[in-house]
Amino acid sequence: QVQLVESGGGLVQPGGSLRLSCAASGLAFARYTIGWFRQAPGKEREGVSCMSSSDGRAFYADSVKGRFTISRDNAKNTVYLQMNSLKPEDTAVYFCAARSSITTVQAMCAIPKVFPSWGQGTQVTVSS
Repeated sequence: QVQLVESGGGLVQPGGSLRLSCAASGLAFARYTIGWFRQAPGKEREGVSCMSSSDGRAFYADSVKGRFTISRDNAKNTVYLQMNSLKPEDTAVYFCAARSSITTVQAMCAIPKVFPSWGQGTQVTVSS
């Protein structure tokens, strides 16, 4: 079955950086759109960044544009999220998700429920 395992979360001061990793198994990774989502306490899960399988096109939420960068290494079945200039409002549990592409990467990133496969999440806390 599909397994996604996130790592790289932690506690960081405002302005700091973290790199999250999501290792995938049990799927034809190169054919899947991969997304990073986050959920803060009391808030709905939201799409942070997603990358398509076909052309590597990336989508970013407005709140993270210019600060976060998504990338994937299909040879390692791994997707990364480089997070720079972190802010307290970035504090959340971050999840990666995967599914075969069904529409534009932007549309998929806007609707978390279209992704059937999820990791367990990794906590990111931005605080001084």
